[in-house]
Amino acid sequence: MALHFTSDEFDARRRRFLAALAERRLDGALLFAQESMYWLTGYDTFGFCFFQCLYVGADGRMALLTRSADLRQAQHTSTLRDIRIWRDGRDADPAADAVAMLRDLGGAGKRIGVEFDSYGLTHANGRRLEAAFAGVAELVDASDVMPRLRAVKSPAEIAHVRQAAALSDVADRAALAAIRAGADEGHVLAAQHAAVFEGGGDYPGNEFIIGSGRDALLCRYKAGRRTLDPQDQITLEFAGVYRHYHAAVMRTVVVGEPRPLHLAYHAAARDALLACEAALKPGATAGEVFAAHARVFDEHGLSSHRLNACGYSLGAKFTPSWMDWPMFYAGNDWVIEPGMVMFAHMILMDSDTETAMCLGRTYLVGDNRAEALNCSDLDLQLR
Repeated sequence: MALHFTSDEFDARRRRFLAALAERRLDGALLFAQESMYWLTGYDTFGFCFFQCLYVGADGRMALLTRSADLRQAQHTSTLRDIRIWRDGRDADPAADAVAMLRDLGGAGKRIGVEFDSYGLTHANGRRLEAAFAGVAELVDASDVMPRLRAVKSPAEIAHVRQAAALSDVADRAALAAIRAGADEGHVLAAQHAAVFEGGGDYPGNEFIIGSGRDALLCRYKAGRRTLDPQDQITLEFAGVYRHYHAAVMRTVVVGEPRPLHLAYHAAARDALLACEAALKPGATAGEVFAAHARVFDEHGLSSHRLNACGYSLGAKFTPSWMDWPMFYAGNDWVIEPGMVMFAHMILMDSDTETAMCLGRTYLVGDNRAEALNCSDLDLQLR
């Protein structure tokens, strides 16, 4: 089997999950998030674009319902032994197959948690699921159980995160080496991805963000490439990825002579990032980290150019996004704990002058403070 963790590690995770089910008075759970399946069993696939679910009973029994295309994938990448197939066809009804699986495993008449808030369960399939289970079992939304368990990383997970962080720094150096007047954005992207893949890394949970000129003000990937001008700006947000664990970096690079606003905005972004770093410690809340970001930018008179969130948790994530919970936004009362891996990004987008400035890196929360895992050089990069 292609497992990235020991059996003891998976056993410990299962015990944590079963304890969480007992705390919620749940007799079992139907898991639809691919991250949950990967964390609990090692199952590694993008087959969650179709209906599939993992049943976990309070007694620890597990069974996967998936398509035939993923049978060998589950056998090869997971600890699962009970793998059941729903058949593709005009009259396919995987929700009914899920009911049959639950009845077979003794879940009928029980209180069952469901990951309703998941990319692996579309609204249409969720409605079919609820209709199929009517009168069979009580379905309870348990979407927040796994994200809270996965937010605190084990030592084995942290080892993968550190490897991802090392790959992010290699990708960062490759990008900086490729950025110059006349360079094509595609060459920069190619250098970043080559660095990650050649280092033994994986595809990211979402596209790397790249944009120059006016597009440097965008926070999302968009199709199309341009060539860098002698005077230009380029914003990059990317991640090193190892065994699906992510460590992200964000920065705006200036080509040619920086404008005064570039210098001023970079100084503010650096101050805000270090303020968030100081606030990111056990016992603090995610909202307090955001407040540190907002306070610094507001003191610089930049409240109109900042965003309403400044970071999020990172871990083993699948498409369409590497973002995980919790996020840094106003009032978020999620308490920070040792072992959490958090990405803090300081983003300034001035549409009036078309000036962008971003700076971000990944942190590991320790017993007393946060440790920066990548992007040790916070200076403004000029090319």
